[in-house]
Amino acid sequence: MFPTGRTTLPYTTPTVIAVGPLLRELLIACTEPGLAPAERRRLLGVINDRLLRADITALQLPTARDPRLAAACRLVLQDLSQPRTLPWLAGRVGVGERQLGRLFHAEFGGTYPQWRTNARIFQAMIELSEGATVTQAAHRCGWATPSAFIDTFTRVMGRTPGSYRG
Repeated sequence: MFPTGRTTLPYTTPTVIAVGPLLRELLIACTEPGLAPAERRRLLGVINDRLLRADITALQLPTARDPRLAAACRLVLQDLSQPRTLPWLAGRVGVGERQLGRLFHAEFGGTYPQWRTNARIFQAMIELSEGATVTQAAHRCGWATPSAFIDTFTRVMGRTPGSYRG
């Protein structure tokens, strides 16, 4: 919808925008087929003005405070296509498996598999927004099959990765 580099938003990562009724209707109007170029420019101008006033939150994964947990997270994020297990991570960062599990729960409010799924979905959102196909995103982020990726993405995000990509 917006030409590359021509948005008022300062973010280069996925971002959540609270869209009120006016902005919603402007976005819908901007997608109408056969829109005259001059009208489209005016609509985009008003959309940009409204985006400056919108409630915007950049999406990011929470950062671990504990250095052992931070090291474990870095190992996972270096290559999401590798299925890193909790015992493998614990051995690499020099902490017991149960202790590492407790650190994930204490800092992120869930288990290691839950955090890893969130990290994979987050990276998949970036991959898809940068033009990767659903299959490419699935493999880069560690899913064995595109259908497993589609199922997980849809469950977590409430929409398919194909619709997110579009």
